[in-house]
Amino acid sequence: MKTAKEKRIKRHIRVRAKVAGTAARPRLCLSLTANNMYVQFIDDDAAKTLVATSTLSADFKALNLKRNVEAATALGKLAGEKAIAAGISEVVFDRSGHQYHGRVKAVAEAARAAGLKF
Repeated sequence: MKTAKEKRIKRHIRVRAKVAGTAARPRLCLSLTANNMYVQFIDDDAAKTLVATSTLSADFKALNLKRNVEAATALGKLAGEKAIAAGISEVVFDRSGHQYHGRVKAVAEAARAAGLKF
């Protein structure tokens, strides 16, 4: 029997075989830990991170939010604004094998509301 983490990693590998970011349409990669959330916009062709933000950044810490759905919404909005400022308008979403609900859904919807298309 596999653990939940092993199942998530297997889903992530399966999705990554199909999803890749380019310079024109980078990959929005969301990483979740028990304490923090990280969002990166990655160009897989050049193997470079174009824009990144997390709950550890100074911009986010100024908001004084806990690590919940409300914080995920704020992080998604912050990530979307940074991406738009960097000239990124379209992305492919990589949820890292997590279910599309809760914090994952909040980040995605807030990034869409900020102006990203995916």
